[in-house]
Amino acid sequence: MQSQDVAKRPAASPTDPVVDVEQAEAALVEHYPRLVRLAYLVLPPSLGRNRRVLTAHALTQRALPRGRASASVIPAQSTGRDGDPGYAFVRLQVVRTALEAGLPLTFRAWPKRSQLPPLLPQVRGLRLFPRSGGADELALDQRLSALSGPARAVYVLRGLEKLPDGDVRRVLAAAGVAEVDAALREADEAPVRYELLDSPEFDPCSLHARPTDLMRRRQHGKAALAAAAAVAVCGALLALPGGGWGPDGAAAPAYAENPAAEAALNPGRLTRIAPTAWESSARKDFSVWPARGDLTNDTALLRRALAVWARPGESVQVSATPGTPSGGPAGPPQLLYAGTVDNARVVILYDGLRIARYAEPKDGTKGAALDFARVDGATGSEANAVVLDRADGNVRYLTAPWVRKAAERDLQKPNAGALPMTLTDGITSPLASPAQQTGACTSWNVLQLTDDTGTRLMSDLGELVPAHLTAGRPGSAHEVSGAETQHAWAPFACSLGAMRSLGVRSVNAWQYAEQPLPDASGAAAWVCTRAETWRGGGERVLAQFHTPGGTYGAVVAKAQDVAACGARDPQVLAGVLWKSAAGNWFLLAAGSEGTQSIRATGGVTGSARGGLLAVKTKQGVQAELKGTLDDGTKIAGLR
Repeated sequence: MQSQDVAKRPAASPTDPVVDVEQAEAALVEHYPRLVRLAYLVLPPSLGRNRRVLTAHALTQRALPRGRASASVIPAQSTGRDGDPGYAFVRLQVVRTALEAGLPLTFRAWPKRSQLPPLLPQVRGLRLFPRSGGADELALDQRLSALSGPARAVYVLRGLEKLPDGDVRRVLAAAGVAEVDAALREADEAPVRYELLDSPEFDPCSLHARPTDLMRRRQHGKAALAAAAAVAVCGALLALPGGGWGPDGAAAPAYAENPAAEAALNPGRLTRIAPTAWESSARKDFSVWPARGDLTNDTALLRRALAVWARPGESVQVSATPGTPSGGPAGPPQLLYAGTVDNARVVILYDGLRIARYAEPKDGTKGAALDFARVDGATGSEANAVVLDRADGNVRYLTAPWVRKAAERDLQKPNAGALPMTLTDGITSPLASPAQQTGACTSWNVLQLTDDTGTRLMSDLGELVPAHLTAGRPGSAHEVSGAETQHAWAPFACSLGAMRSLGVRSVNAWQYAEQPLPDASGAAAWVCTRAETWRGGGERVLAQFHTPGGTYGAVVAKAQDVAACGARDPQVLAGVLWKSAAGNWFLLAAGSEGTQSIRATGGVTGSARGGLLAVKTKQGVQAELKGTLDDGTKIAGLR
């Protein structure tokens, strides 16, 4: 556990407002969920999620003063809490005790109450933990776990409480932190993803529950003996190398005695497809993938993978794409792969709705990971590949049995050609993943797969199943296989970064308009890119503007959960402020085919017949766009 610079807290000032018990209680009750989330985020992740949940509630419930107390009012930047000394007091108490809970235990001093397991609340027979978030939340939690307690408190006060650094300094100083400046500098190194702090991943008031019992309680006379025996056995097993739970590896204790559930967890009942079944099948999806890998007969490994899927233990890192349920399989799933990849043993399973990937180190089960991706309705191109392994910024795929060739292509450099990749029993050689690149986007590597029906491009967006890339008008889009479509995609390749970890099924790019630029500056292309998701909602649309000779397209508008630029409603209208080489500013707008007229209002006023608008204006103005289609339908510009 990391040491923390928590010193003796400063004495209260005589000018500080006085808070009585009733005022503090009212603030605590009103803002209880927020205070518990604050405590949960500041507590060290090394406590484990169940202990963190119970400790966060305990610390928050003990934040009330015993009588009248002084409070240094540091206003919370949120409606309903501004200047409330009661809230400022209980928040300070929560931060202080959460920091104390992370202090290392020593033999030279009595432990503080917050360092010990909470007496209350207690839940017997259940293990509680917040709902799992996505890959972004998992990455942030891992980054926060590497910070010291004071730096974690700085990050949370900035992001969750919206406090400026001056107020953050006052809170930490009042909480007894000695090295406040060091904590601020350390927190500056963490990625600024404050919006993720409101995620269900960090909500200790919205919980999942799993039983902790190793066996059902039986008759009262045998219960004590059975529990003692179970505790003794589990204690011995946990002390073994690898830190596992015996044959179930990193899974939580078993709790279901149900014939269907037991069948789903029986490695001998796994569905295995014959290697040549896909050749005669009318289907072309995951259901006809054969079982591959060098460990398909390793019953112990398969049992651990199934057990962890049904009941992941606290040490298991679980992730799921948005909209993907993470519960156990309803019946025996299909085995797609079981084998050794780099330094891990990997099992990939399919239950008709989801792909589940289980991975564990070669030398034990500690550090096991379980990932889910929704793939219902996947067919053809969407069932061409699954991520097998990620290591050192590279990704390795398991491809469909009908894939004959694999290659790597830089989507941003269409003239560079494709680099062949080795394909061994359906497994590709490593490919540099664009989903993990940081800094400037200078390339975007995609997977090019070829089968008997043609060539397709797939892009890694940080999920188990790569996204299928297409081009053309929605409803009649085609593969990105020829030189023309590859050149059309090139300026917009880096915009795929805005679609990472959204559960994306496919991304289509469509040039919906071309516009002559004022001042004889050539012609610009208007392109919309639309990402469809596996869950059917959360689709994202970007309107992009590409000027002659430009390397990248500029994102000028974006929208989510809209029908625009899709098969149901392909109409698009977007605008941009643009400066010509002559130094003149213009409002440019373009609508898709079928746009009868465009009108701009607000900071710029103008109109045009047809689908193109160009109005001279000034830098920094704002305008609202409205369009009319040939059939009289009104459309609004994307924002």
